[in-house]
Amino acid sequence: MEDIPQDWGRSVVTIGSYDGVHRGHQLIIRHAVDRARDLGVPAVVVTFDPHPSEVVRPGSHPPLLAPHHRRAELMADLGVDAVLVLPFTTEFSKLSAAEFVVKVLVDKLHAKAVVEGPNFRFGHKAAGTVEFLVEQGGVYDFDVEVVDLYVTGEAGGGEPFSSTLTRRLIAGGEVEGAAEILGRPHRVEGVVVRGAQRGRDLGFPTANVETLPHTAIPADGVYAGWLHARGEAMPAAISVGTNPQFDGTERTVEAYAIDRVGLDLYGLHVAVDFLSFVRGQAKFDTLEELLEQMAEDVERCRDLVAAAEKP
Repeated sequence: MEDIPQDWGRSVVTIGSYDGVHRGHQLIIRHAVDRARDLGVPAVVVTFDPHPSEVVRPGSHPPLLAPHHRRAELMADLGVDAVLVLPFTTEFSKLSAAEFVVKVLVDKLHAKAVVEGPNFRFGHKAAGTVEFLVEQGGVYDFDVEVVDLYVTGEAGGGEPFSSTLTRRLIAGGEVEGAAEILGRPHRVEGVVVRGAQRGRDLGFPTANVETLPHTAIPADGVYAGWLHARGEAMPAAISVGTNPQFDGTERTVEAYAIDRVGLDLYGLHVAVDFLSFVRGQAKFDTLEELLEQMAEDVERCRDLVAAAEKP
């Protein structure tokens, strides 16, 4: 909060973890942005790091759909002017709902309006409700607007879209369903590190991505998607798993940039987008069978990405 300018004026605020910035989240954020434009003030998203559950119940940190810098990019695309990331500490978790309103919304952000979903809770032991926020708005001169964030579709058999549902689909390898909820393919980020380099020896050199902590990684298997590096999106065949062919034990995310030769990505921060599930992880009787399957996988991935990229 010390980074907030001293002369910060009124603003429209929305508060939440907003992990994934999925289509339900987008409804709330877009409403906040529209309201801010109407009032001629900035739109601000307040979020937390780490995820509150990790502080309240250590060891329960959920797999993350997007790191904070990615969430900020997605929010900026929606028109958000600023993101306030509050360090969620044990001390902060003890802040009552009333204290949160005064310290954050009133004293620092000078909220003119607050936009939330119907089940929004905040403050110590999540005691603060939307109804309480409305009461506080009457005291401190800010409006509270509630937006229904519940969107449904085919994903999850018609369940309302949520970060929890998205994580469950990703854990099961259902990246197409996750993309329906997110409004884009699920992305995994990290730095390219040196692995066993077996892919290079087999003719399919892969970028071994050391993923960020708590990343939501899809189920083991082969996927079609894209490898983003140096500002370029390259069609890719992606492998997630322990490499059972070579008795591996460490779970990795590796991406082969299709038809690209001589790529040197070591040490670069890259992103991998998951488009479609191709097949599950398997161990083959011979190396020749593995190579034959890998060639088929690459062709399948090439076709899936090409179909997705057509207008």
